[in-house]
Amino acid sequence: MTEQVQKPFLYVVVCAAGIAADVGELITAAQERDWEVGVIATPVAANGFFDTAAVAARTGRPIRSAWRTPGEPRPFPPPDAVVVAPATFNTVNKWAAGLADTLAVATLCEAYGLGVPIAVLPCVADALAAHPAYQDSLIRLRGMGVRFAPPFAGGPGAEFGWEQALDLLGR
Repeated sequence: MTEQVQKPFLYVVVCAAGIAADVGELITAAQERDWEVGVIATPVAANGFFDTAAVAARTGRPIRSAWRTPGEPRPFPPPDAVVVAPATFNTVNKWAAGLADTLAVATLCEAYGLGVPIAVLPCVADALAAHPAYQDSLIRLRGMGVRFAPPFAGGPGAEFGWEQALDLLGR
């Protein structure tokens, strides 16, 4: 009898930023590194910021953005790690404050409590990143052990470092 080796499971939390359209690059890179992937999107991100049908086909799993009802089975196994990419100003601040008003933010709050490694690729405009609440949120999240890539500068020809998130996880 051959024993089935279970691949580690990665949650990818996708927020509503224009670069989210390319989240398939992260999923492909993660799968090439032998991760199973499930995507949890903020409600706004799931409503047109990326091709949910293509991502669901790529992962073989539904995109989650809403709470499941009591008794409904969990569509994903527990995470071995979480990547937040792109991570927006709104999500970072709500997460740091513990405001779990969406499935995506609640998942991040819970992952911390479970001791799951979390990597973040911020995508925040300079004007928003200058806000003191955002700076306080970064300090709090870093203090919780959350691993951050450098902020995405954007602009013509700029590359979003999707694979940096996987590197931050250190597998």
